[in-house]
Amino acid sequence: MRTSRAAALVLVLVAVLTACTSTPPPPVVTSPVAQSTTPVPGPSQIVVGVDDIVGGYNPHNLADQSTITTALSQLLLPSVFRQSDDGQYQLDTTLMRSAEVTSESPFTVTYLIRQDASWSDGAPIAVEDFVYLADAMRDQPGVVQPAGYRLISAIQPSEGGKGVQVTFSQPYPGWKTLFSNLLPQHLLKDAPGGWQGALQGSFPAYGGPFSIKQLDTARGEIILERNERYWDKPAAVDQIVLRRSDEAGLAAALRSGNEQFVLSRTDATGLKLLQDLGAGVRLHTVPSPRVADVLLRPANGVLVNDNVRAGVAALLDRNKLIDEGAAGGPSAGLRADAEVLAPAMPGYTATIPANVSTPDPGTADQLLRSAGYTKDAGTWRKDGKALSLVVASPGQQEPYASVGKELARQLTAAGVQVTTINPEPRDLFSNLLAMPVSRAGQPGSDGSGNVGVDIAVVPLPTGGDPATVLASTFGCRPGQTGGSTSGSTAVVPANPAAVCDSELQSTIEEALTGTKTMAEALTELEPKLWAQHTVIPLFQLADTLGLGNGISGVTPGPPMAGPFGSAVNWTRGGK
Repeated sequence: MRTSRAAALVLVLVAVLTACTSTPPPPVVTSPVAQSTTPVPGPSQIVVGVDDIVGGYNPHNLADQSTITTALSQLLLPSVFRQSDDGQYQLDTTLMRSAEVTSESPFTVTYLIRQDASWSDGAPIAVEDFVYLADAMRDQPGVVQPAGYRLISAIQPSEGGKGVQVTFSQPYPGWKTLFSNLLPQHLLKDAPGGWQGALQGSFPAYGGPFSIKQLDTARGEIILERNERYWDKPAAVDQIVLRRSDEAGLAAALRSGNEQFVLSRTDATGLKLLQDLGAGVRLHTVPSPRVADVLLRPANGVLVNDNVRAGVAALLDRNKLIDEGAAGGPSAGLRADAEVLAPAMPGYTATIPANVSTPDPGTADQLLRSAGYTKDAGTWRKDGKALSLVVASPGQQEPYASVGKELARQLTAAGVQVTTINPEPRDLFSNLLAMPVSRAGQPGSDGSGNVGVDIAVVPLPTGGDPATVLASTFGCRPGQTGGSTSGSTAVVPANPAAVCDSELQSTIEEALTGTKTMAEALTELEPKLWAQHTVIPLFQLADTLGLGNGISGVTPGPPMAGPFGSAVNWTRGGK
């Protein structure tokens, strides 16, 4: 009886509880059958730390000269010849079938391009690309080493555009340095901005083993990937990443292995950070094909007067300018003590006269007074007007901006009024340093309100054929005989220094055409070039290459070319 009552009570309680809740019973949970998946491998990737990735990227423009431009041109653009590790020029058979001198009178070189060589958009690499580059290098201002291109008198096609016959007005022993880093004419000839806008922000097509997947200047990163349309040996790695960082960041990323190597314009602090990483990081100095120079330009202003120019030069403390720009980095060991050859070039020897690197106030005083200046209340004046100079450097690019500030400080302290300007690099090289010049001594103007530049602190290219360096830095244009140093007719300067001396031009041309050896030409010219006080070389630019573990195939590369020419063979792994 009690059992029946207990059972009934339980039933009542269950009914009550059921009535007081609407919560359904929990669902039945079942475990899914485990799926077997194969991980998708990521790209084989090499990360390189650099100072900056900002363009432009045209390797033929003085304004675009930088480590990143050199790197990208070697990875993305085709060249007829490339330098081997011993500095010799060798035919690049990934692009060319042959290139040889086929006539001595007139001097003619015939190039045969591979039939399968094409740009990444499918257009063939052909004679039009040779013509486009030659015309720009001959006619455009602010280009890198134009002297050889100025000797070209005609370019003729053959083999449907895959043959190129180039005729020169004079013999040119340095012809193998021409037609490096060809550009896609079919995409650039009518592009907005013309030649000056070419490659300002990126590359429209590629003719090398890599292509650009992403170029992000805000993040400071360029991702390059294997060019699947490249017709020759494919790159061993899928991607190369160029990543911007400061000196501390570069050292930290190398230490952690996040970057496989770095290439940086280090100062003393940055160099020590890399040295402190120990034996696991191999360090190399990589000279760049650029020399930091001070140009005292005989162009329309007071520096047309030889004594004023020499007097201003005597006010400068070259040692301090070098210390400011090199900042204890690898460039400190590459003082440029010759006018033509850079320290890393074969045959370099110092030719600098005594007492040029330190200021000489007594000589400056004598020279300026002989030019009609007197020092009044601490300022040099002539006819009541202060001696005033415009000093320019390309934007805020270093080390030129810092050297320019130190130079302005020195001249101001010596009684010279200085206006410092920092125009954008392309404006400086293609406009301000290309304004017509004469001996008239009138202030320069291009009709647009731009002020002529008296002194420029800039990089000038070096490397390659020494005679071409000489002619491009100090030579006249064809047909221009002393145009910037005689008469009052204004002409476009042949070089950024606005130098054209008829007394030196014959020797420069003899060196360029091979009728006089470079040794003979330099023996004659170096003392005269120093005595002109137009180009005051400071030091050769250089980067520090820091190689970490986990990468194979990277070397410092050919002289002044750097490591990127061998990138197709780089692999992860090894030491």
